[in-house]
Amino acid sequence: MKKTTWLLALCSCSYSIQAQIKNIKIADAPAGATGLEASIVVSGDKTPAIVVATAPDNIYYSSDESKTWTPSKLTSTGGLYGRPLLIADDNGTVYALHLSDPSGEGLKNDKSLDQILCHISKDGGKTWEEGGGVGLNAPKDQFRPGVTLDAKNNLLVAWTEFDAYKSNEASCQSRILYSTSSNGKKWSKPFELSQTPGDCKDESSSAEGAMPAITSDGKAFVTWANQNKIFMDRSFSGGSMWLTNDIGVTEQRAGWNLKIPGVAGSQGFPILLTDKSKGKLRGSLYLVWTDQRNGADDTDVWFMRSLNYGDNWTSPIRIGEDSKGHQYNPAAVIDPTNGNLYILYFDRHAYDDTQTDVYMAYTANGGTNFQNVKISETPFVATEAPGLDTRSSISAYKGIITPLWTRTDDSKASLWTAVVKEGDIITPPAPQTAKKKK
Repeated sequence: MKKTTWLLALCSCSYSIQAQIKNIKIADAPAGATGLEASIVVSGDKTPAIVVATAPDNIYYSSDESKTWTPSKLTSTGGLYGRPLLIADDNGTVYALHLSDPSGEGLKNDKSLDQILCHISKDGGKTWEEGGGVGLNAPKDQFRPGVTLDAKNNLLVAWTEFDAYKSNEASCQSRILYSTSSNGKKWSKPFELSQTPGDCKDESSSAEGAMPAITSDGKAFVTWANQNKIFMDRSFSGGSMWLTNDIGVTEQRAGWNLKIPGVAGSQGFPILLTDKSKGKLRGSLYLVWTDQRNGADDTDVWFMRSLNYGDNWTSPIRIGEDSKGHQYNPAAVIDPTNGNLYILYFDRHAYDDTQTDVYMAYTANGGTNFQNVKISETPFVATEAPGLDTRSSISAYKGIITPLWTRTDDSKASLWTAVVKEGDIITPPAPQTAKKKK
């Protein structure tokens, strides 16, 4: 397999769209919690609802386009740790993947992180049943899952396995594992994808941030970050056979564990998406990530595209209105009904301090150019404290985009969303006047 080369530089034009987006507060951080790591998903037509999950066990669901929200809870015999990760299939079934904590003592107990667990909801997040666990391999630790669905609604999950999470031992390694399930209850035997091991420090020298994607015709891909690079593996057999070498996609300068003022933790993990729509870009791969190639005072969100399944990639283009300051913690989604790509991110280009806005970049042409719209009505002041993180997530379906973000005000975290309609943010091209023939 030859190394990745660059070609086809995209237009880096970024057109600003001015729109007033109504912000909707979902919840404040629960008593005693310092942050809200959250995930959002739209459950589809059969069980129409917007579902949000926050660490470690909080569920909020809305059946009226975010006008009202109802809280719920996940309960697990294997315990819950970290943020539940949500995904919904074509039938409206919602899956929540989360880390285990059987003792309820968190990282103080060696049995925590022993597997990835799954919960299943078939009524738009109102009730949940326990699915099965994957990755049980004591005493090793399982961490940071990423998930996608194939055309038959099979779950594809990739994650990091540590010999011992946060160990500084030189011999301790981290690796990327992969498994599948048809129902969230029974899982295939995990397969090791990565050939280049990382360490166990949970820093940029660790192999983390696995993100699977699969085309409509069954070509599977997984990206992850390790040692200041973004790697990829791929399978043209739906995940049954993989390459014997890691494909180096791009550099990630300063690594994935980025230092940003006012942010307790910012992870620039790669986000991999594939266009499953029926449009002309069907099958394209899109990669979004952050790094500090322009310096520690200038974190940027980057985008690349591949039209030939990762053999070649476009040159990176920067997402955002201005290169000044920090743009960070992106989330990205493709609307499966039309192929439009949306990238949500935090942005400080308008300020000289830690005031922060939330922006969304949008493209309807595969990233040839992007438009930007400010989502947050007012800025918030990012406050650096242990566990007080600002996170984002985003979902899109049939032209309705639902961004999700956390903000901090007076050192307290809260969870916000908005309902953005495609027609409200897209600027149609200016009409052209036909020239008269002489």
